[in-house]
Amino acid sequence: RLSVVLKRIKAESGFCRCPEVLFAACELGVFDLLAEVPEALGLAAVAARLGVSSRGTELLLDACVSLKLLQVEVRREKAVYENTELASTCLARASPKAQQDMLLYASRTTYLGWGQLAAAVRDRRNQYLKAFGVPSEELFTAIYRRPRISLLTQYCLPIEEGRKARVALRMPWHERTQSGGSGAVAKACMSLYPGSQITVFDIPDAVQMANRHFSFPEDERIGLCEGDFFKDCLPEPGLGILARVPHDWTDEKCSHLLVRTYQACKTDTW
Repeated sequence: RLSVVLKRIKAESGFCRCPEVLFAACELGVFDLLAEVPEALGLAAVAARLGVSSRGTELLLDACVSLKLLQVEVRREKAVYENTELASTCLARASPKAQQDMLLYASRTTYLGWGQLAAAVRDRRNQYLKAFGVPSEELFTAIYRRPRISLLTQYCLPIEEGRKARVALRMPWHERTQSGGSGAVAKACMSLYPGSQITVFDIPDAVQMANRHFSFPEDERIGLCEGDFFKDCLPEPGLGILARVPHDWTDEKCSHLLVRTYQACKTDTW
């Protein structure tokens, strides 16, 4: 019986390595490279352009083929690789639907946390110190240590998903709205509700980075406001959007934040 279990684990072990293969290919720029060239590339060309080892590249490319992220073809007795439609659409950075930054963010943050699941169950406490090298009180030190990754992905809400959420919730929109993060949610909301006034409220470092990486000069309806949502006065919106916020805090802090947000909202807009 043990041998049967071991054989099954061995047969399915490739699945366990799927995230690492995907993360590594994104980080090394495999999908970006193959999206830029006019035709499929051979192993030597991929390794040379990425500046990595030939053998390591071969193993990684073949792993991506097995996951249907790349497709391979033999031409003149040489294997050449190119992106599948999935990789071209979702993994190449140049694609308007690219999810590469989200994957890189996950690989360097949340995925590290999942690696400590057994310890979390055993100790009944979060494992931020083991996963990120900082205590839970300094969680955002770890999250914002790579500004570009965190800003582009942490608060991203696709416009189409915003439409679906509004239909599902049947939620009326409000003229004045408050959100946080990089401004991606604000941009999406503004495209759906052009008559709105939106304030992006977040800690100073996040707002300053958002101002550097996202340009709003053409849109005076989106404002940036620095502050601490646990202590400072909040804007007075008709609707407050807490994007990827509550799950980072204790129940007590979440209750405090929700009460503050509710009290700040203009109740006569509902």
